[in-house]
Amino acid sequence: MPSPFAATALIGESFVGDGADAAHTNVVIGRKGGPVETAWATALATPSAGHVPFMTVVRPSVPVRPLTLFVNKAVAGSDLHERAIWGSAQAGLAQGVLDAVAQGLIPPGEADELLIIAAVWVNPAVHDLDACFRNQRAAAHGAIRAAVTGTPSVDDALAAAREGATNPFYTPSPEVLAASAPEVVAR
Repeated sequence: MPSPFAATALIGESFVGDGADAAHTNVVIGRKGGPVETAWATALATPSAGHVPFMTVVRPSVPVRPLTLFVNKAVAGSDLHERAIWGSAQAGLAQGVLDAVAQGLIPPGEADELLIIAAVWVNPAVHDLDACFRNQRAAAHGAIRAAVTGTPSVDDALAAAREGATNPFYTPSPEVLAASAPEVVAR
């Protein structure tokens, strides 16, 4: 008998867009009754100042399936930032999760047995709710695809490291990369 989809936790990440309207989403997918359910319920029940995890809905009173917990990475700030978190980013996350189900990345027949925790970055300087939605939809789908397919591979990560670490907030110069490299240890 084949093992069920997401018999162990699946973890994925995706970054889409640039500037203040970019989306960075991390997901953990797991089965009800397992460690992901414990983490999901614990996060929902223990909000902290500025971070209030909430159930993602595609429409009011219609939670997405698999049930998805939205965990904001940035403390809600301005009125526009709050509208982006609870509005456009939530809608993008909901649509991206349901896109993954509709496309079969998450088997529709398994959706009610699964839970997703989504840690979502919405920049406090966000200024375009439509761009925020589009980027979050793509990032949610991309993170789920990465979780389900197990990508990138270790080889992909090592190849990227050879080119040098970089992210939207920092790229070390070739000199810093070279000067900070660890000493090669013979085995």
